[in-house]
Amino acid sequence: MSLTKTVYIIVGPTAVGKTTFAISLAQALHTEIISADARQCFKEMNIGVARPSNTEIETLPHHFIASHSIQDTVNASVFEQYALDKVAELFKTKDTVVMVGGTGLYIKAFCEGLDMIPPIAPEVREGIINQYEKLGLRWLQKEVSVKDPIYWEKGEQQNPQRLMRALEVKLGTGESIVSFQNKPKIIRPFNIVKIGLEMPRDLLYERINQRVLNMVEVGLENEVKTLIPYLHLNALQTVGYSEWEPFFNNEVSKERVIELIQQNTRHYAKRQMTWFKKDPEIKWYQASAVTANQIIG
Repeated sequence: MSLTKTVYIIVGPTAVGKTTFAISLAQALHTEIISADARQCFKEMNIGVARPSNTEIETLPHHFIASHSIQDTVNASVFEQYALDKVAELFKTKDTVVMVGGTGLYIKAFCEGLDMIPPIAPEVREGIINQYEKLGLRWLQKEVSVKDPIYWEKGEQQNPQRLMRALEVKLGTGESIVSFQNKPKIIRPFNIVKIGLEMPRDLLYERINQRVLNMVEVGLENEVKTLIPYLHLNALQTVGYSEWEPFFNNEVSKERVIELIQQNTRHYAKRQMTWFKKDPEIKWYQASAVTANQIIG
């Protein structure tokens, strides 16, 4: 591969229109799409993760879509290797590849490589998870703020997965996770162009709320019902799925489930924007106005 090859990466919050734009860009470039979504890769999850439709997938090849099982281990490291291998394969016949998704850590891993954190004994994380399940987010926040104040000042204070990882690293290595994040970036042997899509918050939230209603209308409840035996898996500890368990236990109404999914999706979109806005390499466009020709000149 050489620097004459380019990966165009489309990022932004959920429901902003990334899939539609990525398809138009890939068509203009006569290339294929790699998904950078931590949930759409699971074949058992479809409606609740807003996977591209069969029509969209048939329009041109997509990769890392329904490629794994919820029982597989899929993380940023797995994605990094998958995406690098796929890019190398596609670059044999194409000059460009389009990547699209909202999982910031996966995109960071692909662009820069992962932080080299030493292996940590599994029982450390298991202990943290057990305590978190018993005592909740406030306990987790307090633990991280006391034990790793460096991360606490800079990290995602409302994200339990990030907080548990920070605490795990601190307890397992004695060092702040921040100390492992200051290594030099890996320079990939191809160009990377990052494109961010955004829209006014009120419009985005309106789209999110309507999307959730559409998901329920086309069968989200039944999709989650088929996955009840697997709701304990990490892949299903996610918006659109975890909210249903109290409903199936007759503890809340369906209306409340819908409200919670809408609320949690809005919060997720806000966290995505917070993550991506920290990256100075992303050039931002209004989702309603940008065209493929603007990007490729």
